[in-house]
Amino acid sequence: MTESETPADDPLRHHHPLTIVIAADTFAPDVNGAARFAERLSAGLAERGHRVHVMTPSVTHRAHGVFTEVIEGQPITVHRLPGWRWYPHDWLRFVLPWMAKHYSRKLLDEVDADVVHSQSHIVLGRAMTRIARQRGIPVVATNHVMAENILDFTLLPERLYRVFLKLAWDDAERTFKMSRAVTTPTRRAAQFLERTIDVSGVVPISCGIRKSNYTPDLSVRPERRRVLFVGRLTTEKHVEVTLEAIAKLVPDLDVVFDVVGGGDQRRNLEQTVQRLGLTGRVTFHGRVSEEELRAAYTRADVFAIASVAELQSIATMEAMASGLPIVAANAVALPHLVHEGENGYLFEPGNTEELADKLRAVLTATPEEYSRMQQASLEGIEMHDIERTLDTFEALYRGEPLDR
Repeated sequence: MTESETPADDPLRHHHPLTIVIAADTFAPDVNGAARFAERLSAGLAERGHRVHVMTPSVTHRAHGVFTEVIEGQPITVHRLPGWRWYPHDWLRFVLPWMAKHYSRKLLDEVDADVVHSQSHIVLGRAMTRIARQRGIPVVATNHVMAENILDFTLLPERLYRVFLKLAWDDAERTFKMSRAVTTPTRRAAQFLERTIDVSGVVPISCGIRKSNYTPDLSVRPERRRVLFVGRLTTEKHVEVTLEAIAKLVPDLDVVFDVVGGGDQRRNLEQTVQRLGLTGRVTFHGRVSEEELRAAYTRADVFAIASVAELQSIATMEAMASGLPIVAANAVALPHLVHEGENGYLFEPGNTEELADKLRAVLTATPEEYSRMQQASLEGIEMHDIERTLDTFEALYRGEPLDR
């Protein structure tokens, strides 16, 4: 097995239900990989009969309290703490650190938790980990964050970046060392974390995906021209690299580019579209409903991602579940999902010429070659089934050994 997992019929699934507190700095209605994972995890655990409490920032500062929210069809108890908007970022909210500790104590006073699952080491996960440790409650921590990803939103001068990174990773190390287990979405991400800080035994567990939610179009198409990107429009996603590559294809191919997702870089990217003469060929759809998102995957011919900071990339997994060939930057965890010449191609990060060539190879492939890439994506996503992910986390929660 290449990912930590337990069999679907493992007896752990038949133990008594657990009370699980999930601390998440980002959660619905946020749209990002960490939020989507926390939602799927909480809903999947609730569906299995566990009592799930999620602690997360409120959408507005005044709208805090305890609510029952329906997440992926499951009623979840969500503790919304007073959240403050971080204005350098287009949607990020945070809880004041001293309030995070106060509310962590309050929640654990009210909820007899068997285990805490921290979804970040930034604010809420950091606070909840410390309070849980004081009370002898085991903690499982999942790292979704590369500290480098948030530099653009710190407002620090560049000369202080290195200092900030060291402080951030030092604090992450202290937090993770208070946990029973530390997980991250892929083996590459686990290796990255172990190289960066003094922590060992990081467990790679896929974020998981429910393949049946997506609808591949396996029909033979007379022409292929639609490129898709799904994700936040932030600097580390490097959507401008894909735009440059699209511009190189236009003289030869009648290509169009659908961009799904919002973010602080949208205005800059729209200006890039005008500069490259791509008006009419690029559509910014913004944030869309789940149904519209799945339809966008089904409609597309190839998924392109130029990001250099993916610890897994749920969007790429969704594209694979939709039967799409993938063209991705050869960076961090993307090579874990995209296998060169099988379900798509990898390109050197930032190399627009190579990206254009790889997109051209997919869009002009013979029907047989294109179908083979589609099938490879569908087969490759099998190991990321959400049920395997839930099995593994249940074992970690109970302190049981994993089938490695």
